[in-house]
Amino acid sequence: MNMIKKYRITALGLLIGALAGYMYYQFVGCANGSCPITSNPVNSTMYGLIMGGLLFNMFKA
Repeated sequence: MNMIKKYRITALGLLIGALAGYMYYQFVGCANGSCPITSNPVNSTMYGLIMGGLLFNMFKA
């Protein structure tokens, strides 16, 4: 239970980042498929997940 309290902000960042990455793929994406991150939904979601986790991890108390 203590671990959940310790990492809840980072977990929230992971969730928001993954959602944002997938939404970026869905609505913006890549027109011709040559973009390495946004041409595949898995890559875009994983990139968003990592960036969201790193961003929210900065605000950990």
